[in-house]
Amino acid sequence: MSDHRNRLIATRCWVVKVGSALLTANGRGLDAECIRALANHIANLRKQGYAVVLVSSGSVAAGMQRLGWQRRPRALYELQAAAAVGQMGLIQAYESQFQHHGQHTAQVLLTHEDLADRSRYLNARSTLRTLLQLGVVPIVNENDTVATEEIRFGDNDTLSALVANLVEAELLVILTDQPGLFDADPRHHPNARLIPEAAANNAELDTMASPGTGALGRGGMITKIRAARRAARSGAITIIASGKEPNILQRLANGEAIGTLLWPDKEPLAARKQWLAGQLQTKGRLWLDAGAAKVVREAGRSLLPVGVIASEGHFARGEVVSCLDPEAREIARGLVNYNAEETRRILGHSSNQIEQILGYVDEEELIHRDNLVLL
Repeated sequence: MSDHRNRLIATRCWVVKVGSALLTANGRGLDAECIRALANHIANLRKQGYAVVLVSSGSVAAGMQRLGWQRRPRALYELQAAAAVGQMGLIQAYESQFQHHGQHTAQVLLTHEDLADRSRYLNARSTLRTLLQLGVVPIVNENDTVATEEIRFGDNDTLSALVANLVEAELLVILTDQPGLFDADPRHHPNARLIPEAAANNAELDTMASPGTGALGRGGMITKIRAARRAARSGAITIIASGKEPNILQRLANGEAIGTLLWPDKEPLAARKQWLAGQLQTKGRLWLDAGAAKVVREAGRSLLPVGVIASEGHFARGEVVSCLDPEAREIARGLVNYNAEETRRILGHSSNQIEQILGYVDEEELIHRDNLVLL
């Protein structure tokens, strides 16, 4: 057993994400047996002292089945209607199965706005932690009924990673219809090999993952790798495994080598910087010169206006902006101390000139290092 698998035995807080293909029998409606087995596995973990958050896809797919739709709609209002119909059946199915074990559940629906706003983020964290302390299993899904394209997480892999950050989970389990991550797409390469373990930030993983989108879900293996990297920011291990494996969760808890384990290979970020790193949308972009990019990236220094050569977007003071190096690679994100117009006026100037240019000075930094996170 590897050191990383050994660590699983000592974990006590898990986030388990299950995808639409598993829950809906590839579109044939909610798979009652899958939901029953999942509830059994999680209830057994709860009896052993584990705290578990379940991130469940399936509302849109379940709604499609109830409405008799064969293909996932593209129009947002149709997706929202399907989600509204399907969420009822999905939660009813979970609640009835967990009740067999005397286990309470709670429905938690989130949008990106809930986690982008700092106060709402903290409220969501407090609620989830309280539910876990009470011995309740939170069942989390994106609030598809109200979310617009501008405020979507995009997929529940991403949502599960952000939830892992929220509750400071030690393990994120992504259950899919595949055995794990392969070094090539096994659907087209019969000799493809399963990757048992890798560092989450290993760049070679990107070339191995298929970005494909199925008829039901919005993700693919690439979204699961990105989720593992997000989860790693709070120190969580991620396992990508088949939800069709018998007794999968208990076997993982025992340290059995199933699926692909992606371990965090960097120090965990402080809670505030995890929130910053989890922002999926930014309000603007700042282009840094080579010198500024180097000190930000290598020394973790604050960003001064003198090191910025261009600014783009309409942002207010305190909003999140991207920092790009001269090759247009995003290297950091942070909370900017000046709005877009003020930033354009002071960029390229030294900090002691800010008052002369603007008539006042709030901060000498454009982005303070405490509000800056490297990507």
